[in-house]
Amino acid sequence: MNPLEKEMGYDEGFSAATNIATAPVGQLIPPTNAFIVYSAASGGASVATLFMAGWIPGLLWAGLCMIVAFIYARKQGYVVKSDKMTFKIVMKTIWDAIPSLLLIVIIIGGILSGKFTPTEASGVAVIYAFILSLFVYKSIKLSEMKQILVEAGVMTTIVMLIIGASSVLSFVLSFTGLPQAISNLMLGISSNKVVILLLINVILLIVGTFMDMAPALLIFTPIFLPVIRNIGMDPIQFGVMMVMNLSIGTVTPPVGSVLFVGCSVAKLRVEDVVKRLIPYFAAIVIGLLFVTFVPAFSTWLPTALGLM
Repeated sequence: MNPLEKEMGYDEGFSAATNIATAPVGQLIPPTNAFIVYSAASGGASVATLFMAGWIPGLLWAGLCMIVAFIYARKQGYVVKSDKMTFKIVMKTIWDAIPSLLLIVIIIGGILSGKFTPTEASGVAVIYAFILSLFVYKSIKLSEMKQILVEAGVMTTIVMLIIGASSVLSFVLSFTGLPQAISNLMLGISSNKVVILLLINVILLIVGTFMDMAPALLIFTPIFLPVIRNIGMDPIQFGVMMVMNLSIGTVTPPVGSVLFVGCSVAKLRVEDVVKRLIPYFAAIVIGLLFVTFVPAFSTWLPTALGLM
């Protein structure tokens, strides 16, 4: 997006901030591995239900960022300069995108219909993406498969090591009774649901700035689940709240992975982009509060589909 935005005269810092702030929406709108990790850490929360529960919060995040971008663009007097979009161009673009978009239909449809599990869905997705890349888009060659498999193996090993270590830590926490102790401590501070949820959000916001999402979900889900059960919060709503909260950490310093990648791609200093991100942070936190205190944002769609 950066070259096109620069060509149209948009401020580079604003463009980078917009791209960075909206990137984590993919953690909420399925298919997303964050909900699969939460399901494992929570002891079996339905992945299909979590997938459907993430749609509205994800669209809320995107919508709030759109409002911030719109206000800033109007203030700066930006005008879109592009070629006229003809019906032929629109239809060709849609046609070219259909094979890729079918991947989402296959994954979500297969899980919701019970054709395959989330784990099996990942295998189906790999095979489908491989066929598209090799025969339809021709973006890879068979000669490149050895290197692709090596890179995939290394990446998978890193993730599995993190999950393995986090699982051991989760077992130790459960064995020592620390989650229940923390639950009692938090409930001892206040029995007010609002205060407890605000406290959990603050803790997760801090954790998210220093820890990757997968280990954070694996470690803190079993710690906070007893607390949220005590205050009567649905685990599905809590899962969405937790993923949305930790997603904010991916775009915040000091170790936000999306923030640093976005700045690197835009060739800008982090400190220059962070200033432009502040309005987005405010908007996203407002969205987080809606998801935290209004259950319908997470539960309405799964309920309407008969998943809850």
